Amino acid sequence: MIKPADRVNSVQEYYFSVKLKQIEQMRSEGKDVINLGIGSPDRMPGPEVISTLSRVSAKEDVHGYQSYLGIPALRQAFALWYQRSYGVELDPASEIITLMGSKEGIMHVSMAFLNPGDEVLIPNPGYPTYKAVTNLVGAKARTYTLNESNGWQPDLSVIEKEDLSKVKLMWINYPHMPTGAAADMDVMKQIIAFGKKHNIVICNDNPYSFVLNPKPSSLLSVEGAKDIAIELNSLSKSHNMAGWRIGMAASNSKFISYILRVKSNMDSGMYRPLQEAAVKALEAGADWYKALNTEYAERRHLVFDLMDALGCSYNKKQVGLFVWGRIPSEYSDGQELSDLLLEKANVFITPGFIFGDSGEQYIRVSLCSTKKILAESLNRVSRIVNKTINN
Repeated sequence: MIKPADRVNSVQEYYFSVKLKQIEQMRSEGKDVINLGIGSPDRMPGPEVISTLSRVSAKEDVHGYQSYLGIPALRQAFALWYQRSYGVELDPASEIITLMGSKEGIMHVSMAFLNPGDEVLIPNPGYPTYKAVTNLVGAKARTYTLNESNGWQPDLSVIEKEDLSKVKLMWINYPHMPTGAAADMDVMKQIIAFGKKHNIVICNDNPYSFVLNPKPSSLLSVEGAKDIAIELNSLSKSHNMAGWRIGMAASNSKFISYILRVKSNMDSGMYRPLQEAAVKALEAGADWYKALNTEYAERRHLVFDLMDALGCSYNKKQVGLFVWGRIPSEYSDGQELSDLLLEKANVFITPGFIFGDSGEQYIRVSLCSTKKILAESLNRVSRIVNKTINN
């Protein structure tokens, strides 16, 4: 019998992959399931982005292999975006590499820096892919706990009490998913100092900084950050282009060269019309982000109402594409509440346990549904809650 590689046994099928199959099965049975779990923007990119893709795709000379780094125009556009948005200066020729979505970058960074046995600091709660990729490359995941009482920021004094001699990489993610905590720049400065002190690469996954966030920020704005840090970013959330798979990594030229060695052996460059359309997307002015956030703010009010109906507690100042809430005490954990809502109301809400055991008492609701769908979800949930109370 043919057995898979050992690394396959180190990971499980992605939770949302499994859940989407369950939801599809329920829909095939005639159930009208509302999915409030996944952060896949439901709106379109700007019309000028679509028209650029169409126009460039009609050219004869744009369908071949492209540069592994990305076309110069796209790297320049990313550099201008960083300078304009974050006040960060990047050399587009040597300090930026384009990615097919920032999720790809998690694998590339891990493969570029980690050997089997190296240790990786991963936030708990945090994005599950950090741990999965760490396992796939044969490194060892070590979680550090984030607490609501500390604003979901890393407590470096606790981390430094442990043996860090084998730690090679630390993942951070601000604005934070799933909790919606914004970046605290004083903490970011401490993290850069921590990385330099212990010779640990710091990688910030930063796709949410333009969503309901009054102060978009970059880890690379910290003085000296590029010496030890890498930042991943993408157009998935900020420009409604999740399915386009357009992202980037920024760091010092040496780190970028390491990532390029891995990436150039894994793909053959991004389709040029996509890259030229991304250039147009990155030229979006303040009005684009204002309109995007106006819509998300209206949706978030409805999700706050849904959280209230469920008796959850939450921080109204959280940022990003989700609302994170602590469940009431009558439920054992977020999974119990999630399963109840899916079974009784045909509404799927993400249970917090998938982000680590620090998330077990929480749920997460996506803002990537229309106000009409969110209002219907609220009606369904309210009926279930009222029926439970009356019974």
